[in-house]
Amino acid sequence: MDSRSLTERPGLPTLLGVRYDASSSFVRGAADGPLAIREAISAPSSNPWTEAGADLGSRSVLDDAGDLTPAPGEAGRASITARVSELLAAGRLPVVLGGDHSISYPVLRAMRARYPRLTLLHFDAHADLYDRFDGDPYSHACPMARIMEEGLADRLIQVGIRTLSPDQREQAERFGVDLREMRHWRGPEPIRLDDPVYLSLDLDVLDPAFVTGIAHPEPGGLSVAELVAQLRGLEARVVGVDLVELNPRLDPSGRSGLVAVKLLKSLVDLLRRSNHSTEAS
Repeated sequence: MDSRSLTERPGLPTLLGVRYDASSSFVRGAADGPLAIREAISAPSSNPWTEAGADLGSRSVLDDAGDLTPAPGEAGRASITARVSELLAAGRLPVVLGGDHSISYPVLRAMRARYPRLTLLHFDAHADLYDRFDGDPYSHACPMARIMEEGLADRLIQVGIRTLSPDQREQAERFGVDLREMRHWRGPEPIRLDDPVYLSLDLDVLDPAFVTGIAHPEPGGLSVAELVAQLRGLEARVVGVDLVELNPRLDPSGRSGLVAVKLLKSLVDLLRRSNHSTEAS
């Protein structure tokens, strides 16, 4: 973990890498995601500028709090919560790079302590609502169940879902989830939300034609352009985000990392716009 103290910088998006994949099923490798994303930001094949004209290479646009490498278990989850809480205490907007999707649960513990009202907007091929997966209640297939049963979000909206099993559909009904399934997708549509929003983005919401560095590819997903347009059209105050499940071991070309950075750019633009950031690039 980066040991630099955090100065007060209200409204500044700040990276935090969480190098954790011990709760992954099928294959490991998502713990290398933060490193791959940082490398892709400075890849010579592209540049760090967002569509809105912000330079990700500038610390006045995107600061970096370094990486956390949690141990499995409650102590590791507590370390994630504590580090995100430090970012929030300094007025920062957390931009959490996974890691597998299980990290969203301890992140939301910190977010909820800061925001009495909070909507969770979740982009994913999978609902991640299993009560247990392979006997593990903290699997990356379970974070949304843990978040909702602990009351860490007032509302859960899920976009891009296309793998609902009967037990997950039952869980969705139990928690009152607002499901925007791919079978009903007709293109990007405006989403307007009043409460502060935490946005969780699993890369496998994309069709695997656009990103191969994911462990659980599910055909029939969004294109990069569709997802970027959907993020661009979001009308809400977004107070934190995560970008999870990049597995660079499954894509030696590094192109999936470039896709992740494209989405990171959109997320930073969204954070800056929705929080009325006026800091210079």
